[in-house]
Amino acid sequence: MKSASAMRAQHAPATVPPARQAFLLLRTVFTVAPILFGLDKFTNILTHWTVYLAPQATAIVPLQPQTFMYIVGVVEIIAGVAVAVRPKYGSLIVAAWLAGIIVNLLLLGSFYDVALRDFGLLVGALALNRLSVGTARTTA
Repeated sequence: MKSASAMRAQHAPATVPPARQAFLLLRTVFTVAPILFGLDKFTNILTHWTVYLAPQATAIVPLQPQTFMYIVGVVEIIAGVAVAVRPKYGSLIVAAWLAGIIVNLLLLGSFYDVALRDFGLLVGALALNRLSVGTARTTA
C-alpha cells in the first residue's frame, strides 16, 4: 500500500528541473535581446546608437558611425540566432561580443554604468554556456 505522499508524487505533474528552467530563461533572453537590439541599429528607435561608439572604433575600421552600427546590428542578429540554434556556441559569441562592447565603452570614457550592466550580461552568457554543456540540440 502506497503512502499519501507517494500517491501525490505519482499523480503530480512533472516539474522542470531548476537548471533546465535557468537554461531556457537565459537562452530566450540571449536570443531575443540581441536580435531586437540588432534590428534597432537600423531604426534607432530605442536610442541613437552612434552615441555609444568610441572614435577609436571608426579609426580602426574607417566607416561612417551609422554604417558601423549597421554592421554591429547584423552581427547582433547573427549572435541571437546562433544562441537559438546552438546555445553552447552562440553564448560564447554573445559573451565575446559583450566583451567588445565593454572595451568600446571604456575607451569612450563614459557610460560606465552600461559597461557594468554589460559585464553582468556577459556573466549571464557564460552561465548559459555552462548550462548548455551536454544539452542535446533536440532537447534544447
